[in-house]
Amino acid sequence: MVYRTGKEQGKREMKIKDILGQGRPTLSFEVFPPKTQDKYETVEAAARKIARLSPDFMSVTYGAGGGTSRYTADIAAVLNNEFHVPALAHLTCVSSTREHVRHVLGELKERGIENVLALRGDIPADGRIAHDYRYASELICDIRRSGDFCIGAACYPEGHVESANKTEDITHLKEKVEAGCDFVTTQMFFDNNILYNYLYRIRERGITVPVVAGIMPVTNSSQITRICQMSGTYLPSRFKAMVDRFGDRPAAMKQAGIAYATEQIIDLIANGVNNIHVYSMNKPDVAARIRENLTEILGISSESSGVRRQEA
Repeated sequence: MVYRTGKEQGKREMKIKDILGQGRPTLSFEVFPPKTQDKYETVEAAARKIARLSPDFMSVTYGAGGGTSRYTADIAAVLNNEFHVPALAHLTCVSSTREHVRHVLGELKERGIENVLALRGDIPADGRIAHDYRYASELICDIRRSGDFCIGAACYPEGHVESANKTEDITHLKEKVEAGCDFVTTQMFFDNNILYNYLYRIRERGITVPVVAGIMPVTNSSQITRICQMSGTYLPSRFKAMVDRFGDRPAAMKQAGIAYATEQIIDLIANGVNNIHVYSMNKPDVAARIRENLTEILGISSESSGVRRQEA
């Protein structure tokens, strides 16, 4: 993996489908925008630090109901245009009108952002939805008609919590691919065998787009409760043992969580799953340590890291 500097860096491939198609391991990170303006500078600073690690791309999430949509575009533009790190802007649709989606896509296009992750999004707590969209596949169709975007979608190795079963969930994934998505990113998982079984099943259904494995480094025990509440993710016994042993010791839990995520990634790459996306929770030090653990495996230079341990 070769990273350029200066003027040459602007020549870096910006469409994620092309990056994933190069046949080499890739490493990317996710950041999420602030909920309020007063937190924006802090979040942007964290995103900048992660961008200095020269990941293959970075995704920027989209708040529930589009509440932080303007911050998504702002941060994505900084990554894309200042650091030349391809930005993947999330876009949800369940609470959006088609007019609003067209507006957001137009803004992304104006800022030179070529990659969009199309999501249905969570149903708001008040149950209010815009009724223009029911499924992510409908949003993908609209994005495909709106310009030359590279489109990503989400997939769920353990099945979406709202799907009746895994077969139905894979049917919905196939609908997204047929609508025009170029790649898919998985929800977090902590047992790689779950992903391997899932890959076999979706390939059997004729789904051949690249799959990016979503990895969550669990660095504090409070994350576990949120993870289980949101997705019901399976926690293997060795993961539970780690949390039981180190959960009440923050520094130890952080070190163990990074090590666990690193081991997952190494196993995935060894088994041919080349594309890794880390849910780094706006923590540059966590992103940097994972990257540092993988330099030889990914074939990247340890000298280009823009985050030092003392910044942790």
